[in-house]
Amino acid sequence: MPETRYELAVPADSRAALAAGWLMLGLASLIGSGIFSILLVASRTPYFQHVFPLVDFFHVALVVHVDLSVLVWFLALGGVFWSINSSGRFVAVGWTALGLAAAGTAIICVAPFSGRGAAIMSNYVPVLDDALFLAGLVVFLAGFVLLVLRSLAAAPRVGVRIDGAGALRFGLNTAAVAAAMAVIALVWSWLTVPHGLPARGYYDILFWGAGHVVQFTYTLLMLVAWLWLATTCGARMPLTPRVTVLLFGVGLASVFVAPIIYLAWGVTSVEYRKLFTWVMQFGGGLAIVPLGLAVIWGLMRGDAVSASARPLRAALVCSMALFGIGGIIGFTIEGSNVKIPAHYHGSIVGVTLALMGAVYLLLPRLGYREPAPRLATLQPYLYGSGQLLHVIGLVWSGGYGVQRKVAGAAQVLRGTEEIVAMGIMGLGGLVAVAGGLLFLVIVVQAMWRGPAAPRDGMGGGGSTIG
Repeated sequence: MPETRYELAVPADSRAALAAGWLMLGLASLIGSGIFSILLVASRTPYFQHVFPLVDFFHVALVVHVDLSVLVWFLALGGVFWSINSSGRFVAVGWTALGLAAAGTAIICVAPFSGRGAAIMSNYVPVLDDALFLAGLVVFLAGFVLLVLRSLAAAPRVGVRIDGAGALRFGLNTAAVAAAMAVIALVWSWLTVPHGLPARGYYDILFWGAGHVVQFTYTLLMLVAWLWLATTCGARMPLTPRVTVLLFGVGLASVFVAPIIYLAWGVTSVEYRKLFTWVMQFGGGLAIVPLGLAVIWGLMRGDAVSASARPLRAALVCSMALFGIGGIIGFTIEGSNVKIPAHYHGSIVGVTLALMGAVYLLLPRLGYREPAPRLATLQPYLYGSGQLLHVIGLVWSGGYGVQRKVAGAAQVLRGTEEIVAMGIMGLGGLVAVAGGLLFLVIVVQAMWRGPAAPRDGMGGGGSTIG
């Protein structure tokens, strides 16, 4: 029986241009996130801190940094995948969605300098309590809604005879369904959340359900990237396409618990909060564990990796390691301490590394140059090791009860061990920032060098999605 190859052809028409547009938005969001990370430091530096219009610009910059590096980056890469996976229908709607998302992102970046919005560190989507920022967020979400609707309406049919490409298409379709369910959850919360709550409580409730559901979108996109990267790296996958489709279906199934939770409990109830946490904690791993093990086995018995595929393998290995560590930490959380950010930093960085690898894979398929092999191989290890140190420092500190969402003297670091642990966290953060900047340099350089030579086959400029 021939081994399954999990890869998609990239269309050589307006869908590729649309995918490239979403990729540029994703890169712009990372650049903006990097700029705000610098402002995070400057806002607490003597003499510079008074330059900013708000007294607590640290938390203001942190809000925008998080939204750009997680929300915009992940959903923009979803736009890349869904544009490639789509039929030729409703392309104009796709461009409208991209335009709205880009406009919303620009407004979000400008809003902090208006000097009026207080930072609210709500879970999943931190916000500024400012009309301009909220308008930008609404515009971005409008673009996301159009993106999801177009992805569902233009989704290609998988058919009865499923091959590796069909399995990946099914996976991307399940990610779009999960995104649609997240939109429904957000609207449901908005219609039912009580008015008159304090701002922090209001936004926590507003984004709680949708924030948990959209995590399934992120992980399904990650699983598609894992399979595609593994195949390109020469892995011999033990999974048949039908089993893979079944696993994607299992990975999606938990999101349909969301309407039941909304119908059974009010959005302010303890049960509502706990059940969404349990759905993500236990339902999220149903497909990830077996599919991840299959990828590991496929890599172990795979062919030698070519020089051009080494960056992809590096991104894949680091992604799986960080995501697995983040998942394990999630089962050790007790109380509200820095183990919680350790958990989601591991998981989120796992998704980010998978998407970085997918960008390296897609650059020549979208008409750009291949990334520089040596630097692109180094970058995932640099970024991943920095984030690993960051996570280790947080877990260590969490064991001593250091609280989350505080900084400076408010952390109350009482002993040498806690100070050392948070120092490791800070060192890891600096290394990770260097890795993130290197990714941007590599990708921008590949795009700046001009179009690649035409290629035949699955990645060629003349290939289309069947």
